[in-house]
Amino acid sequence: MLQVKVIKLFNILICMNNFVELSKGIFAVDVGLFLEESSTLIIGDIHLGQEENLQKQGILIPQNQYLQVLKTTIKIIEATNPKIVIINGDLKHNFGNITGGEWDEISKYLKTIKKYAKMIIIKGNHDLILKPILDKLKIDLVRFYLVGNIYVCHGDKLPDNKEFSHSKTIIIGHEHPAIKLRDGARLETYKCFLVGKYNKKNLIVMPSLNPLKEGSDILNEKTLSPFIDEKKLKNFEVYIIGEKIYDFGKLRNLDQL
Repeated sequence: MLQVKVIKLFNILICMNNFVELSKGIFAVDVGLFLEESSTLIIGDIHLGQEENLQKQGILIPQNQYLQVLKTTIKIIEATNPKIVIINGDLKHNFGNITGGEWDEISKYLKTIKKYAKMIIIKGNHDLILKPILDKLKIDLVRFYLVGNIYVCHGDKLPDNKEFSHSKTIIIGHEHPAIKLRDGARLETYKCFLVGKYNKKNLIVMPSLNPLKEGSDILNEKTLSPFIDEKKLKNFEVYIIGEKIYDFGKLRNLDQL
Protein backbone atom coordinates (compact mmCIF):
# COMPACT_ATOMS: atom_id res chain seq x y z
CA MET A 1 0.00 0.00 0.00
CA LEU A 2 2.81 2.40 0.91
CA GLN A 3 4.58 1.63 -2.37
CA VAL A 4 1.39 2.44 -4.34
CA LYS A 5 1.05 5.79 -2.51
CA VAL A 6 4.69 6.67 -3.21
CA ILE A 7 4.32 5.86 -6.92
CA LYS A 8 1.12 7.93 -7.12
CA LEU A 9 2.81 10.89 -5.38
CA PHE A 10 5.79 10.61 -7.74
CA ASN A 11 3.47 10.73 -10.78
CA ILE A 12 1.70 13.80 -9.38
CA LEU A 13 5.02 15.59 -8.85
CA ILE A 14 5.99 14.86 -12.46
CA CYS A 15 2.70 16.44 -13.60
CA MET A 16 3.27 19.47 -11.38
CA ASN A 17 6.57 20.13 -13.12
CA ASN A 18 4.46 20.66 -16.25
CA PHE A 19 2.34 23.43 -14.67
CA VAL A 20 2.70 26.58 -16.77
CA GLU A 21 1.45 29.92 -15.43
CA LEU A 22 -0.58 31.66 -18.15
CA SER A 23 -1.68 34.54 -15.94
CA LYS A 24 -1.16 35.32 -12.27
CA GLY A 25 -2.36 32.29 -10.29
CA ILE A 26 -3.81 30.56 -13.39
CA PHE A 27 -1.90 27.49 -14.49
CA ALA A 28 -2.22 25.30 -17.58
CA VAL A 29 -2.11 21.61 -16.67
CA ASP A 30 -2.37 19.46 -19.78
CA VAL A 31 -5.66 20.66 -21.40
CA GLY A 32 -7.04 22.01 -18.11
CA LEU A 33 -6.66 25.23 -16.15
CA PHE A 34 -6.02 25.35 -12.41
CA LEU A 35 -6.90 28.44 -10.39
CA GLU A 36 -4.46 28.29 -7.50
CA GLU A 37 -6.10 30.61 -4.96
CA SER A 38 -9.54 28.96 -5.09
CA SER A 39 -8.26 25.44 -5.84
CA THR A 40 -10.53 25.27 -8.89
CA LEU A 41 -9.94 23.10 -11.96
CA ILE A 42 -11.52 24.02 -15.30
CA ILE A 43 -11.89 21.61 -18.21
CA GLY A 44 -14.25 21.79 -21.16
CA ASP A 45 -15.49 20.81 -24.60
CA ILE A 46 -15.60 17.15 -23.67
CA HIS A 47 -18.23 16.22 -26.29
CA LEU A 48 -19.24 12.87 -24.84
CA GLY A 49 -21.27 10.98 -27.43
CA GLN A 50 -19.24 12.11 -30.43
CA GLU A 51 -17.86 8.61 -30.91
CA GLU A 52 -21.39 7.16 -31.08
CA ASN A 53 -22.45 9.95 -33.45
CA LEU A 54 -19.58 9.23 -35.86
CA GLN A 55 -20.33 5.50 -35.83
CA LYS A 56 -23.96 6.18 -36.78
CA GLN A 57 -22.61 8.13 -39.77
CA GLY A 58 -20.63 5.06 -40.82
CA ILE A 59 -17.27 6.47 -39.71
CA LEU A 60 -15.34 3.67 -38.01
CA ILE A 61 -13.12 4.76 -35.13
CA PRO A 62 -11.59 2.84 -32.19
CA GLN A 63 -14.14 2.51 -29.36
CA ASN A 64 -11.88 3.92 -26.66
CA GLN A 65 -12.58 7.66 -26.73
CA TYR A 66 -14.57 7.66 -23.49
CA LEU A 67 -11.78 5.86 -21.66
CA GLN A 68 -9.22 8.35 -23.00
CA VAL A 69 -11.38 11.28 -21.85
CA LEU A 70 -11.80 9.76 -18.40
CA LYS A 71 -8.09 8.91 -18.10
CA THR A 72 -7.05 12.47 -19.05
CA THR A 73 -9.57 13.98 -16.64
CA ILE A 74 -8.44 11.85 -13.70
CA LYS A 75 -4.78 12.57 -14.46
CA ILE A 76 -5.40 16.32 -14.30
CA ILE A 77 -7.53 16.01 -11.15
CA GLU A 78 -4.90 13.96 -9.35
CA ALA A 79 -2.23 16.47 -10.37
CA THR A 80 -4.17 19.43 -9.01
CA ASN A 81 -6.32 18.00 -6.19
CA PRO A 82 -9.05 20.65 -6.69
CA LYS A 83 -11.92 21.54 -4.38
CA ILE A 84 -14.12 22.44 -7.36
CA VAL A 85 -14.20 21.08 -10.92
CA ILE A 86 -15.86 23.28 -13.55
CA ILE A 87 -16.82 21.80 -16.92
CA ASN A 88 -16.87 24.81 -19.19
CA GLY A 89 -19.54 23.80 -21.68
CA ASP A 90 -20.21 21.14 -24.30
CA LEU A 91 -20.14 18.18 -21.97
CA LYS A 92 -22.31 16.36 -24.52
CA HIS A 93 -21.96 16.32 -28.29
CA ASN A 94 -25.39 15.92 -29.89
CA PHE A 95 -27.58 19.01 -30.10
CA GLY A 96 -30.81 17.00 -29.94
CA ASN A 97 -32.13 14.44 -27.50
CA ILE A 98 -29.82 12.55 -25.17
CA THR A 99 -28.93 9.25 -26.80
CA GLY A 100 -28.63 6.05 -24.76
CA GLY A 101 -24.86 6.08 -25.20
CA GLU A 102 -24.61 9.71 -24.10
CA TRP A 103 -26.75 9.09 -21.01
CA ASP A 104 -24.53 6.17 -19.94
CA GLU A 105 -21.22 7.90 -20.63
CA ILE A 106 -22.17 11.24 -19.08
CA SER A 107 -23.61 9.58 -15.96
CA LYS A 108 -20.53 7.40 -15.43
CA TYR A 109 -18.18 10.29 -16.12
CA LEU A 110 -19.86 12.69 -13.69
CA LYS A 111 -20.23 10.08 -10.96
CA THR A 112 -16.49 9.45 -11.17
CA ILE A 113 -15.54 13.14 -10.95
CA LYS A 114 -17.96 13.72 -8.06
CA LYS A 115 -15.84 11.38 -5.96
CA TYR A 116 -12.98 13.88 -6.18
CA ALA A 117 -14.56 17.35 -5.91
CA LYS A 118 -17.66 19.53 -6.06
CA MET A 119 -18.86 19.96 -9.65
CA ILE A 120 -20.22 22.89 -11.63
CA ILE A 121 -21.39 22.53 -15.24
CA ILE A 122 -21.52 25.59 -17.48
CA LYS A 123 -24.02 25.27 -20.31
CA GLY A 124 -22.45 25.15 -23.77
CA ASN A 125 -24.12 25.45 -27.16
CA HIS A 126 -24.21 21.63 -27.47
CA ASP A 127 -25.79 21.19 -24.02
CA LEU A 128 -29.37 21.96 -25.05
CA ILE A 129 -30.74 18.88 -23.30
CA LEU A 130 -28.53 18.04 -20.34
CA LYS A 131 -30.54 19.01 -17.26
CA PRO A 132 -32.34 15.62 -16.79
CA ILE A 133 -29.01 13.89 -16.12
CA LEU A 134 -27.69 16.68 -13.89
CA ASP A 135 -30.90 16.85 -11.85
CA LYS A 136 -30.61 13.14 -11.13
CA LEU A 137 -27.01 13.57 -10.01
CA LYS A 138 -27.75 16.85 -8.15
CA ILE A 139 -25.18 18.86 -10.13
CA ASP A 140 -25.70 22.55 -10.93
CA LEU A 141 -26.07 23.76 -14.52
CA VAL A 142 -25.22 27.47 -14.90
CA ARG A 143 -24.58 30.01 -17.64
CA PHE A 144 -21.34 31.26 -16.10
CA TYR A 145 -19.28 30.92 -12.92
CA LEU A 146 -17.40 33.66 -11.11
CA VAL A 147 -14.20 32.88 -9.20
CA GLY A 148 -13.08 36.12 -7.57
CA ASN A 149 -12.63 38.47 -10.54
CA ILE A 150 -12.33 35.58 -13.03
CA TYR A 151 -15.41 35.07 -15.23
CA VAL A 152 -15.76 31.55 -16.67
CA CYS A 153 -18.20 31.01 -19.56
CA HIS A 154 -18.40 28.78 -22.60
CA GLY A 155 -17.65 31.55 -25.09
CA ASP A 156 -20.32 31.09 -27.74
CA LYS A 157 -22.14 34.28 -26.68
CA LEU A 158 -21.11 37.61 -25.20
CA PRO A 159 -22.51 38.03 -21.66
CA ASP A 160 -24.42 41.07 -20.51
CA ASN A 161 -24.43 41.09 -16.70
CA LYS A 162 -22.77 42.96 -13.86
CA GLU A 163 -20.52 39.99 -12.96
CA PHE A 164 -19.00 40.10 -16.42
CA SER A 165 -18.67 43.89 -16.37
CA HIS A 166 -16.74 43.80 -13.09
CA SER A 167 -14.49 40.87 -14.01
CA LYS A 168 -10.83 41.29 -14.97
CA THR A 169 -10.13 37.90 -16.57
CA ILE A 170 -12.32 35.79 -18.86
CA ILE A 171 -11.85 32.06 -19.45
CA ILE A 172 -13.68 30.51 -22.41
CA GLY A 173 -13.84 27.28 -24.38
CA HIS A 174 -15.90 26.79 -27.57
CA GLU A 175 -13.09 27.77 -29.93
CA HIS A 176 -11.08 24.49 -29.67
CA PRO A 177 -7.85 26.31 -30.61
CA ALA A 178 -5.14 24.28 -32.32
CA ILE A 179 -2.21 24.95 -34.56
CA LYS A 180 -0.56 23.04 -37.40
CA LEU A 181 3.23 22.90 -37.45
CA ARG A 182 5.25 21.51 -40.33
CA ASP A 183 8.31 19.33 -39.91
CA GLY A 184 9.57 18.61 -43.42
CA ALA A 185 6.73 16.91 -45.28
CA ARG A 186 4.92 16.15 -42.04
CA LEU A 187 2.12 18.42 -40.76
CA GLU A 188 1.16 17.92 -37.11
CA THR A 189 -1.85 19.43 -35.32
CA TYR A 190 -1.40 20.49 -31.70
CA LYS A 191 -4.00 21.73 -29.26
CA CYS A 192 -3.11 25.00 -27.60
CA PHE A 193 -4.11 27.73 -25.15
CA LEU A 194 -4.48 31.30 -26.33
CA VAL A 195 -3.83 34.24 -24.00
CA GLY A 196 -4.74 37.75 -25.06
CA LYS A 197 -7.25 40.53 -24.51
CA TYR A 198 -10.97 41.12 -24.91
CA ASN A 199 -11.34 44.89 -24.72
CA LYS A 200 -9.41 45.68 -21.53
CA LYS A 201 -9.94 42.28 -19.91
CA ASN A 202 -7.50 39.37 -19.94
CA LEU A 203 -8.77 36.49 -22.07
CA ILE A 204 -7.72 32.83 -21.90
CA VAL A 205 -9.05 30.41 -24.53
CA MET A 206 -8.96 26.72 -23.62
CA PRO A 207 -8.56 23.68 -25.90
CA SER A 208 -10.99 20.78 -26.06
CA LEU A 209 -10.41 17.82 -23.75
CA ASN A 210 -11.86 15.33 -26.27
CA PRO A 211 -9.09 13.57 -28.28
CA LEU A 212 -11.35 13.51 -31.38
CA LYS A 213 -11.57 17.31 -31.27
CA GLU A 214 -8.13 18.27 -32.58
CA GLY A 215 -9.40 21.80 -32.96
CA SER A 216 -9.55 24.67 -35.41
CA ASP A 217 -6.26 25.80 -36.96
CA ILE A 218 -6.01 29.36 -35.68
CA LEU A 219 -3.52 30.30 -38.40
CA ASN A 220 -5.77 29.31 -41.31
CA GLU A 221 -9.38 29.05 -40.16
CA LYS A 222 -11.96 31.62 -39.08
CA THR A 223 -12.55 31.94 -35.36
CA LEU A 224 -15.84 30.87 -33.79
CA SER A 225 -16.10 32.86 -30.56
CA PRO A 226 -17.34 36.46 -30.53
CA PHE A 227 -14.71 37.11 -27.85
CA ILE A 228 -11.92 36.83 -30.43
CA ASP A 229 -11.23 39.70 -32.80
CA GLU A 230 -9.37 38.20 -35.76
CA LYS A 231 -7.60 41.52 -36.36
CA LYS A 232 -6.04 41.27 -32.89
CA LEU A 233 -5.50 37.52 -32.85
CA LYS A 234 -1.88 37.81 -34.00
CA ASN A 235 -1.04 39.47 -30.67
CA PHE A 236 -2.27 36.50 -28.62
CA GLU A 237 0.28 34.34 -26.83
CA VAL A 238 0.25 30.66 -27.85
CA TYR A 239 0.94 27.77 -25.48
CA ILE A 240 1.14 24.49 -27.37
CA ILE A 241 0.34 21.19 -25.67
CA GLY A 242 2.74 18.36 -26.43
CA GLU A 243 4.64 16.13 -24.03
CA LYS A 244 4.60 19.27 -21.91
CA ILE A 245 3.27 22.79 -22.46
CA TYR A 246 5.45 24.99 -24.67
CA ASP A 247 5.38 28.79 -24.74
CA PHE A 248 5.60 29.70 -28.45
CA GLY A 249 5.26 33.43 -27.94
CA LYS A 250 2.91 35.56 -30.00
CA LEU A 251 0.86 34.00 -32.77
CA ARG A 252 2.31 36.36 -35.38
CA ASN A 253 5.72 34.71 -34.86
CA LEU A 254 4.30 31.31 -35.85
CA ASP A 255 3.48 32.51 -39.36
CA GLN A 256 7.19 32.18 -40.08
CA LEU A 257 7.43 28.50 -39.00
